[in-house]
Amino acid sequence: MIASIPSPSFNSIDIGPLSINLYGLCIALGVVAAVWLFGKRLEERQAGTRDDAAAIAVWAVLAGVIGARLYHVATDWDRFEDNYESIPAIWEGGLGIPGGLLFGIPVGLWMSRRREIPTAVAATAAAPAIPLAQAIGRWGNYFNQELYGRPTDLPWALEIDEPGYAVGTTFQPTFLYESLWTLGLALLLIWIDRRWRPAPGQLMVMYLIGYGIGRFWIEGLRIDPADEIAGLRWNQWVAAAIVVVGVVVLVWMMRNPLPEPEPRADFLAGDDVESDDELDDDSEASADSEALAGETADTGAVDSGAGAQDAADGVDDTTSDRT
Repeated sequence: MIASIPSPSFNSIDIGPLSINLYGLCIALGVVAAVWLFGKRLEERQAGTRDDAAAIAVWAVLAGVIGARLYHVATDWDRFEDNYESIPAIWEGGLGIPGGLLFGIPVGLWMSRRREIPTAVAATAAAPAIPLAQAIGRWGNYFNQELYGRPTDLPWALEIDEPGYAVGTTFQPTFLYESLWTLGLALLLIWIDRRWRPAPGQLMVMYLIGYGIGRFWIEGLRIDPADEIAGLRWNQWVAAAIVVVGVVVLVWMMRNPLPEPEPRADFLAGDDVESDDELDDDSEASADSEALAGETADTGAVDSGAGAQDAADGVDDTTSDRT
């Protein structure tokens, strides 16, 4: 083995009496990054503000965490059947992303509607934010030394301190694969949105398809216990279903695209205020121009009168000389 990824020697940080679990910290950092990107994209579409994004995220993330934990418990019930007290212990690991999406996305869209943000626009704004959160959150699995793949001698293989394995055995770093996949997916979705501007809602479906493809591949590398059907792990079947349904929905949406909604009223009000300010500035400039023109005309009239008087005086002088 020429090189490998070392296993972490700790999974928490102690700050005085406070112990910070790094699995939870990675998830929290992912959420913060996602909320920032979501809010930024809402503002770009004049559909909502960063405050809206934060308010929506509170409920969407809570629902997502609950759904992800329930999905994990349901698909790994043998581990919890005689150990009910460990079901809430999410800091020990065990969040199923399919369950998080199933609960989190609908709640997020519902909260968006309550804040007068069109659900399709909210979905489009959130599409790259979700995989960004996943890309960061997956590093929590690294600190927990979990969800790794088959043994391998690749240069980027992962060392695991798991008892029962021969010393020096290294594994596929599936956490790293999924982190890179979802990060690339987030960047791809942003590029697609800027390059082609898909109709509202389509970008979210593209995310689900892209995530399903990556998850199907990565899931096949994992060796942690899982139920299988016809030789495929349960999560692979779920990922395949997401891809198939997503493709069907995307084709339908492309044939029946939703129109781009008008900017929200408060954004329009801001534009009106700006326009009024511009009109006031124009009026003031026009008034100044008129005043300047009036002063110039008055000055010209005075000068003309003075010139006429000088001419008359000149005539009188000439007459006197002749007389």
